Amino acid sequence: MIRLLIADDHPVVRAGLAGLLSDEPGFEVVAEASDGDEAVALAAATRPDVVLMDLRMPRVDGVTATGRIVGGEAGEPPPRVLILTTYESDDQILAAIEAGASGYLLKAAPQAEIVAGIRSVAAGQSALSPQVAVRLVERMRRPDPDAVALTARELDVLRLVATGHSNKQVAVALGIGESTVKTHLLKVFDKLGVADRTRAVTLAMERGLLP
Repeated sequence: MIRLLIADDHPVVRAGLAGLLSDEPGFEVVAEASDGDEAVALAAATRPDVVLMDLRMPRVDGVTATGRIVGGEAGEPPPRVLILTTYESDDQILAAIEAGASGYLLKAAPQAEIVAGIRSVAAGQSALSPQVAVRLVERMRRPDPDAVALTARELDVLRLVATGHSNKQVAVALGIGESTVKTHLLKVFDKLGVADRTRAVTLAMERGLLP
């Protein structure tokens, strides 16, 4: 069972999401928050697996709340945060990912995309809407000449991760063991100075390491 917390300042939106997700097999909505501060407190109290976080909320916004939750204020290990919002500006996308969000989807996305994104994030993977992925690509910068280079195999692994492949799927695609995939990813995390797949992909795109 995937335990969910919905953080959104609009009661109608919260009710709609709660109704939609409660009807999905394997989902349980354990709490609803109306602002970021409440989201952090309820995440600590109810220990959800995934927090669905809006960006623009009173008192404490979604980016700040995401950073606090991922940073440990909601307990360890922290819940994973999936941004679900109507906003998709470049700065908001990057701010949310840098704060530790595991995914970024738009409220206008089809129900199936939202459900699949929640399941991916709960499983430790990333979830980016197609529109957001395009924005991230557009924000790519030229490679930093002082940046640590990734090996060809590490880039192969990261490219597949960026397209939503699980470790097992990457292993099959590249003809290597799943443990080898994990080793490559740990080396990528270390070289880029990140702690998760989503941030690794985002930073690699920003630096122009991924085509």
